Amino acid sequence: MTDPTQGSVDTDLLAEPRLVVEPGMAARVSAVAGPVLQGMGYRLVRIKISAEAGCTVQIMAERPDGSMQIDDCEAISRALSPVLDVADPIERAYRLEISSPGIDRPLVRRSDFERYAGHLVKIEMAVAHQGRKRFRGRLDGVEGDAVRLHRDDTRAGEDADVVLVMEDIADARLVLTDELIAESMRRGKAAERELRQNLGLEPPPPPHARKSDPSKSNKPKPKLKPESVRKGAPKNTKEHRLAAERRRTGQIDHTEGD
Repeated sequence: MTDPTQGSVDTDLLAEPRLVVEPGMAARVSAVAGPVLQGMGYRLVRIKISAEAGCTVQIMAERPDGSMQIDDCEAISRALSPVLDVADPIERAYRLEISSPGIDRPLVRRSDFERYAGHLVKIEMAVAHQGRKRFRGRLDGVEGDAVRLHRDDTRAGEDADVVLVMEDIADARLVLTDELIAESMRRGKAAERELRQNLGLEPPPPPHARKSDPSKSNKPKPKLKPESVRKGAPKNTKEHRLAAERRRTGQIDHTEGD
């Protein structure tokens, strides 16, 4: 595992606050876990406390670039367990579980809503918007302190386009689609290649090579037609050169008209 604090870490992304947060006991765990994760170079995504196996505290985390490896989860667990034992934010025995956000991940920061624009999402509001709390549709990006959503669950007479304030959102999550899976695979390959380069298992890219952006489409560009096709018939063939030489020497070209 490479230390996420080594190399070029985007400090702005690392320190970016969450706009969708948990209430109650999960908020107390967040207050303890958040600073520890940030100090290690990770971002807290979500905390969920369930009754599974008596009591399970699930902490989702990620690197600033959105990647997360098994070794990262193990390192966080080793660092966070003793801190939680001392702080004791939960008054009973529990099982700690560290995980990545997954493909159909929660969206909790402004950069999350920006990064996944164009994908299908489900949103549940803490504060009702126009008398409604649940929305589903295509994420159309960010507008000020709100997100734009083109709904696919409208009823007769309802507007398909809505603007939802981020701080009023209780839960926002991506919906698993073929497009989302394909993008996740591209991001995973890019993260794996960068990890291998950091470990010295793969040569780094040449200085002049541009770093690929996984958020952009990798659809191949259409091939351009050959120059001769785009500009008509060629003007410098052997026949043309012979004709030019005959005109220069005064010979008659019987292939040309009067």
